[in-house]
Amino acid sequence: MEPRKAPERLPEKPRRGLVLVITGDGKGKTTSCLGMAVRAVGYGMKVLMVQFIKGSLHYGELDGAKRLAPEFELLPMGKGFVGIRGDSLPMEEHVAAAREALALARERMLSGKYDVIILDEVNVAVRLGLLDVKEVLALIGEKPANVHLILSGRNAHEEVIRVAHLVSEVRSIKHPYDQGIEAEKGIDY
Repeated sequence: MEPRKAPERLPEKPRRGLVLVITGDGKGKTTSCLGMAVRAVGYGMKVLMVQFIKGSLHYGELDGAKRLAPEFELLPMGKGFVGIRGDSLPMEEHVAAAREALALARERMLSGKYDVIILDEVNVAVRLGLLDVKEVLALIGEKPANVHLILSGRNAHEEVIRVAHLVSEVRSIKHPYDQGIEAEKGIDY
């Protein structure tokens, strides 16, 4: 039996950093971002994921990210789900956390240390009024030419969609929650 040959790699070319948007009402937007992060790490790229809403609960991607460190860094900077699931924080705290997350993302994006920056749930932060879309568009405009920038979350703003290179919509067709099935560890969190 012949030993299996490794697949050929495509020749290296200069990277053109893209702006990608993963939006829609279906489950899987953050999961899609995590898949792209794993792929990028596989090519030796440095990835940062800044989470704009999540941050008050423990979920599996926090531990998974540690296994991909130091190439993958995940920073949950939100104060939790805004206005739901027992949220009692003043809106000002959510706004401050979102602004801090955006400022950190900008700083890291411009540092030259990262190949991929993921702004997880940033579209939700805009929709909820935690950030002004102009702030997000300004960050997109500052993106270095070789950095990939991924923005996730439902209800992506039309202006963000307009400037993106790729927009994917995750559509909900059927969900276990609609059948009375609670969230499952490893699948939903």
